Amino acid sequence: MTDYLSTGALPDEYAQLAKAVRDFAQSVVAPVAAEHDANHTFPYEVVAGMAELGLFGLPFPEEYGGQGGDYFALCLALEELGKVDQSVAITLEAGVSLGAMPVYRFGNEEQKQEWLPQLTSGRNLAAFGLTEPGAGSDAGGTRTTAREDGDSWVINGNKQFITNSGTDITRLVTVTAVTGVAANGKKEISTILVPTSTPGFTAEPAYNKVGWNASDTHPLSFDDVRVPRENLLGERGRGYANFLRILDEGRIAIAALSVGAAQGCVDESVKYAKEREAFGRPIGANQAIAFKIARMEARAHTARTAYYDAAALMLAGKPFKKQASIAKLVASEAAMDNARDATQIFGGYGFMNEYPVARHYRDSKILEIGEGTTEVQLMLIAREAGL
Repeated sequence: MTDYLSTGALPDEYAQLAKAVRDFAQSVVAPVAAEHDANHTFPYEVVAGMAELGLFGLPFPEEYGGQGGDYFALCLALEELGKVDQSVAITLEAGVSLGAMPVYRFGNEEQKQEWLPQLTSGRNLAAFGLTEPGAGSDAGGTRTTAREDGDSWVINGNKQFITNSGTDITRLVTVTAVTGVAANGKKEISTILVPTSTPGFTAEPAYNKVGWNASDTHPLSFDDVRVPRENLLGERGRGYANFLRILDEGRIAIAALSVGAAQGCVDESVKYAKEREAFGRPIGANQAIAFKIARMEARAHTARTAYYDAAALMLAGKPFKKQASIAKLVASEAAMDNARDATQIFGGYGFMNEYPVARHYRDSKILEIGEGTTEVQLMLIAREAGL
């Protein structure tokens, strides 16, 4: 994969994967995207198709039901899906990067054997319970608590904006909770596995969102939720630190999804500019349109290079935090800028929800917010630069 940055050609196994997902996106996802968006319905049939392709198991070893691939393979799949439907792409991203990956990275062998096969198969989904009404990037604001009671943890609190948390196939939520006071006097934050069938766990009614309407997103409440002590995921008190690692990886995945959205806007604009005529010729013959599309293509290419670079560092076992933030920053802004320009190119049609560029216009804004806002990325980049 690292050779791509110098040769411009993906190795065969990656190229074949990208083509397979591209074909799936065009033949299965695209025909139903507008309907699911309009009706705010979760695309179970599409998710089943992704599961059949093995997409939920891409970066996991075969011993846990995975495909034996890597994180870059996941990113390629997200880019292809993101071109057509961001809701479908974020369902995969959250299911893998935020749902299954914490279990794989930090779980003990028993936890991996219990949960990973059902998550990597795509038969079931897991969610990542981090954000709260007063806490997200600010770990000190975490108010959800988990107290020890005999052989159990008893959890109380609330989470919000949690993707994949209320579907019919959601089986697990990994929750960050305050489990005590650390040696430095700050909150001790740990992570605990909570099966969604546990009494006291409630996925509240879904949000009415601006975009990502076919993605499942709920606030969660925990009312004396009791789970075994062995549901502690990873080392006690390392919960937030572990999730920071998960978020670093996830930013590369979100960058890939964003590149897909940016490229999807380019592709739709090129097609439309060739077909739409005004004053006797295609609008693409006008430099005002052609140059706008050229800038869109440049943004998508630059953002793609950024996430490829971050992924290469990650897979090589080298520090990648700064590069992941750069990729997420550049790609999310490219997606939003390209969506705005594509909507302008389409004119009145770009304001109609059934057109892909209109969905990208509504969907792309969250890319500058989720998994670390633009401002958080700038803060992290500045910090990594020594400021």
